[in-house]
Amino acid sequence: MSLFGSLVKGGIKLNQALSFETHNPVEQQEKQLRSLLSQAQDIAFGKYYGFAKMLEEEDVIKAFQKEVPIFDYHQMAEAWWQKQQEHPDITWPGQPDFFALSSGTTGKSSKRIPITEEFLQSMKEVGTSLIKAVPSFDFPEELFESEVLMLSSSANLSKNENGHLEGEISGINVSNFPGWFDIFYRPGNEIAAITDWDERVQRIAEEAPHWNIGVIAGIPSWVLLMLQKVIEYNALKNIHEIWPNLSVFASGGVAFETYRKDFEAISGKPITIIDTYLASEGFFSYTARPNTLDMRLALEHGYFYEFIPFDERGVNDQGGLLEDPEIHTIAEVEKDQEYVLIISSCAGAWRYQIGDVIKFNSLDPHEIVITGRTKFFLNVVGSQLSEEKMDAAILEVSEAMDISVNEYAVAALKNQEGDYIHQWVVVSEMEIDESVFCKKLDASLKEANKNYGVARSKALKGIDVKAISKETYHDYIAQGKKKGGQIKTPKVMDEESMQGFLEFIQSA
Repeated sequence: MSLFGSLVKGGIKLNQALSFETHNPVEQQEKQLRSLLSQAQDIAFGKYYGFAKMLEEEDVIKAFQKEVPIFDYHQMAEAWWQKQQEHPDITWPGQPDFFALSSGTTGKSSKRIPITEEFLQSMKEVGTSLIKAVPSFDFPEELFESEVLMLSSSANLSKNENGHLEGEISGINVSNFPGWFDIFYRPGNEIAAITDWDERVQRIAEEAPHWNIGVIAGIPSWVLLMLQKVIEYNALKNIHEIWPNLSVFASGGVAFETYRKDFEAISGKPITIIDTYLASEGFFSYTARPNTLDMRLALEHGYFYEFIPFDERGVNDQGGLLEDPEIHTIAEVEKDQEYVLIISSCAGAWRYQIGDVIKFNSLDPHEIVITGRTKFFLNVVGSQLSEEKMDAAILEVSEAMDISVNEYAVAALKNQEGDYIHQWVVVSEMEIDESVFCKKLDASLKEANKNYGVARSKALKGIDVKAISKETYHDYIAQGKKKGGQIKTPKVMDEESMQGFLEFIQSA
């Protein structure tokens, strides 16, 4: 047993025991809103919408919702954030030093999200809350003297025309690590600044024998590729031959379950999976207890949340918000109900729709899972397929056929007869009988989703499955210069994008 590791673990337990935080979520959230409004009442956005007057109201939440509209990215950026790049005191006091380029999905242009000093601090505070939860997992002492490998996007930030540094949020976070963090942070600033993904992973593989990695953080698809490269380069049977203390993978960005079998295949012993919800717009939640991927919602770190039911009360048939949707606060949410997440934050985002759909699996404490993106809602002919339902079906079929499928893409296309079908592309290193997979997938979706079953009996005339290798898939991603780090690839495509994908596959 490591004495140093034992001391560190004991210190974290003591810190947890001495934490006296309020646990009333309704009070926490009202306090956060009042704090945000107070800090922003004298800047342009606050003056325009009358934040000072709101703060005088008995029901500040109701006043806020009455006066401030809901914004999507384009509305917020065009009306406010573009001015924030040129002038101070627009949506938050001062002027941001950084703008986060959202990782987005293949074929989409990046969004620019302002990153303020207060926002960076809030993300660190949520990270601290995660660390306080560590004793709940009963990790071995050796973990607490090992190193953390963060597979971020490049930390080599660029300067835009207004003099602000910009890059993906993970790269901004890495570039702002304090100097003492270098003691246990890997791959280190030099390698993290390498822009080319393949070159960066090659350097990681070369340096791997010199590191004592206990924790890895990143998006599952790219972490898996990195680990496979380390194993291949160093001629290993599994990753624990080189990093025996590897105990934790902090996953984020996409659902983990479709990657579980492949992670188990390259591991010599079990790894604890901790899920995180860390986006360009904030660090919103994290797994706080063992044996679950549910995530504790960060209720008092500079975020005010609102929730729009992801059903006929809040969205239309395409997953877009209604003109006057029903809106819930933390006091009104229900377990097992899907919601479109709306956030206001100390980055100067106000009633901002970030595009994610979440569901509460617990209300005491408030724990969530991400069930998908509003734009990953496939409902062209009434099939009403959310990302969660599609993930579950892919996983069920993969297990039934004893194969591993991590990534997939789907779109509604018209066949030669002019009828709609669902075109699926599934990605695997294993050989797949496309006909069998197609039948099982169709049956799984019919059983799990009555709306899909109705659609299949009417306007949705069939489905088609095309299986491709991971190499082909990553070549497709690379052509759009979207390879590596924190890139999240699309699961639902429009017809034009899918046709382009199929043409690429045919020519590969």
